[in-house]
Amino acid sequence: MTELVFKGKEFVWNHHLAVPFRPLVMQPDKGVGEARLDGNLIVQGDNLHALKALLPLYAGKVDCIFIDPPYNTGNEGWAYNDNLNAPMIKEWLDANPIGIEDGLRHDKWCAMMWPRLRLLFDLLSEDGIIFICIDDNELYNLRLMLDEISGDPSNWIGTIVWKNVTDNNPTRIAVEHEYIICVSKKKESVEKIWKSQFSDVKDLLVRVGEEFAQDFPDPYAMQSAYTQWFREHKSELWPLDRYKYIDRDGIYTGSQSVHNPGREGYRYDVIHPRTGEPCKQPLMGYRFPEETMRDLLAQDKILFGDSHDKIIELKVYAKEFLDKLPSVIELDGRTAAYELRDLFPDRRKAFDTPKPTQLVEKVLSYATRRYSIVLDSFAGSGTTAHAVMNLNAKDEGQRRFILVEGEGYADELTRERVARVQVGVPGATAEPLKSGLGGSFTYCTLGDPVELDHILTGEDLPSFDALAGVLFHMATSQPLDPARMDEARAYVGEAGGTHVWLIYRPDLDWLKSPEAALTLSFARKVADARPDARHLVFAPARNVSQRLLDAEGVPVEFVPLPFALYRVERS
Repeated sequence: MTELVFKGKEFVWNHHLAVPFRPLVMQPDKGVGEARLDGNLIVQGDNLHALKALLPLYAGKVDCIFIDPPYNTGNEGWAYNDNLNAPMIKEWLDANPIGIEDGLRHDKWCAMMWPRLRLLFDLLSEDGIIFICIDDNELYNLRLMLDEISGDPSNWIGTIVWKNVTDNNPTRIAVEHEYIICVSKKKESVEKIWKSQFSDVKDLLVRVGEEFAQDFPDPYAMQSAYTQWFREHKSELWPLDRYKYIDRDGIYTGSQSVHNPGREGYRYDVIHPRTGEPCKQPLMGYRFPEETMRDLLAQDKILFGDSHDKIIELKVYAKEFLDKLPSVIELDGRTAAYELRDLFPDRRKAFDTPKPTQLVEKVLSYATRRYSIVLDSFAGSGTTAHAVMNLNAKDEGQRRFILVEGEGYADELTRERVARVQVGVPGATAEPLKSGLGGSFTYCTLGDPVELDHILTGEDLPSFDALAGVLFHMATSQPLDPARMDEARAYVGEAGGTHVWLIYRPDLDWLKSPEAALTLSFARKVADARPDARHLVFAPARNVSQRLLDAEGVPVEFVPLPFALYRVERS
């Protein structure tokens, strides 16, 4: 595997591990609906810190990531602001913001992306996928980074070319496209075929079919009228520009999917209804047995030619069409600006470089299911959340979005856009802008870092919830389910047969008292409830030795605070 080398790589290789955990602090007055951490989220804060903050709750649970990071064109003004203390790297990171004349701007971009990508992969589920928008400036660096971080170049899924503009400027090559690259966490776990039930052309043909069926009771008149309409609109109907027939059940076409592909199939006669002769058979025979063919004939799902010399076809209705995700998408990028203008009629220009919701929605319609969790850690104007809500409205899904935005507009633009999409745009008269799509979200900021060594001094003691989430993730590499946590019993949660307990209060005097120590009676109590399980008990001290616990046959292990800055998971 080819290795990407960039200046500073040795310093950022494991930088994501040194980023402190910071709790998510809910701001109920800035969200819509009940404030909760297991619903839709918008997190304001540096995305590196925010991704680390999401780990205790969402490690291995995110199904799809869609991000639009800086393209590093040299004109964007983004700044490398990660807190790296190594003097050698600080020397060349001081030249911010990064400009087109900066000879190290590509190195800095790679150094910025590396730890973020490491954390994004930690958040992905085993069958999770990540889409990244990019252009030629960093496409090849990004490809090598993803190969290395994913651990296997075969996890690469593909590249989508988005043709988004027409360039009329005189130049060598008119650049009229960007890319959306796709990589998986574990390719063998990803569905082999992606199909989408959503298609604008499909919706059009379904609607037209219903209208013609209502207006023309006579089937011949209906077909004649539809044939005329089809000829006039055929150029607008791709990829359904072969759907030239209509009956009472809708618009349809003939498919050669009766053919058996690649090897010898079934052989039998299908009699032509007019000539009474057997129809010509496909070269390799039929793909399904004669019994299935009889059922299809009974359901009027087989199309015959004018004579038996033509191979039969399968009747396929437009309403049954499932679209495929193409490698080239042609969509005018200016539609994003028009969309924001509708959402923010009170602003002359809401955002400089928005992505069209239609683009993100199209991609997510293939790569997500109705209950998927979708993350965007470069949220910008909030397009990804808008796309998720549109998809949910179409298929009654319950997809959840998590947005992260560190810029100052996170509140007044990102949050505001999501709120307007959900509850409606002030002054709008057309739907769905008027009433909104419904839904809720919780707005969060990042709290102070959870510094375990501060337990020694008593300064900035974290809450039980914040500390429990961090320790549970460290111990199990799994996200915490807050619903199972019971602070009164000191219970945190369970993963893989291991139960985690935390004897802790954010009170220095209490932490110094005998109550804060693991005792034999406490160990027996937790073990008696689940004697066959493994129990980890985090506590500042203990009044019982591990040797005694082992001798008593109590399956409890003591993990001292604050010296638990390591994974205690056993192999």
